[in-house]
Amino acid sequence: MLFRQLETDRLFLKNISFDDRNFIYHQFTNGEVNKYLFDAEPLNDISEADKIITHFLQSEPRSQHRWILTKKADGIKIGTCGFHRWDKTKGICDIGYDLLPDFWNMGYMSEAMQTILAFARNDMEIRQINACIYPDNHMSIKIAEKFGFVFAGQMKDEIFRGKAYPHKILTLDYTI
Repeated sequence: MLFRQLETDRLFLKNISFDDRNFIYHQFTNGEVNKYLFDAEPLNDISEADKIITHFLQSEPRSQHRWILTKKADGIKIGTCGFHRWDKTKGICDIGYDLLPDFWNMGYMSEAMQTILAFARNDMEIRQINACIYPDNHMSIKIAEKFGFVFAGQMKDEIFRGKAYPHKILTLDYTI
């Protein structure tokens, strides 16, 4: 199995499972977490959490993976991170990450990002990672830039919730 559990100094990055059902529901019903997401409405029913988990549990090889960020000190689940749209032949994927607001600005996502970016480069043989981030999501942009992502363009045609929903595209290129 390519995707395995990872860890940082303060976190376990646990492969998503159906044991995470309640957490996924809680995470993606949180207004602050969902504020800048453009790919899905906030969850309305716990069964929708099952659909998300099922998506990330497809048999390998698969083009997506998600980890649950769990604090080592107390076992509290605080966010998720992972990859999607992995094109293995080109060595390109997209990255996504989210964190409950109570844990913002504590360095948790930076720890997780450092670990999964190394995993992408070394284990997935990724040459380029893209992050599509809403322009007003300054904290997410700051995290991406901290790890060397650079502005590569902007999506303008995305319509979501009945309005234009532009996104900055930031790219981390390992081939340079």
